[in-house]
Amino acid sequence: MQWAIWLALTVALLVVELSTVQLISVWFAIGGIVTTIISAIFPQLALYWQITIFVVVSVGLLLSTRRLVKKFIKRTDEQKTNLELHIGKSAVVEEEIDNMSGTGAVKVNGVTWSARSENDEKISKGEIVTINKITGNKMIVSK
Repeated sequence: MQWAIWLALTVALLVVELSTVQLISVWFAIGGIVTTIISAIFPQLALYWQITIFVVVSVGLLLSTRRLVKKFIKRTDEQKTNLELHIGKSAVVEEEIDNMSGTGAVKVNGVTWSARSENDEKISKGEIVTINKITGNKMIVSK
């Protein structure tokens, strides 16, 4: 009946993997599956052998395949949005941009954004500026 314990451990490890997606516990879950099957086929197998099988399979898979799988799964910490389309475009200053007083707004495609000057210069209302980057909800602009 030790196979049921290994099955429960496997399910718990799969739940952990699904909630973290770090490609760590999946290898131990596979080791749990292998150990579950072996302990079901050989119910008299000593617990220390079951633990050894679990550790060898899990660590072996982790060391041999994790780097290979990571190559195929490309992760970026940045979330790409359509905001990048604004970078390099022109905008009209709606409210004087003054970094020292924390004021400034520009209008792009009919939408008003908070704005700051990239090099701390004051930019008057009505001037045309270039959008250099977007930080949070503010456009960083220059003349």
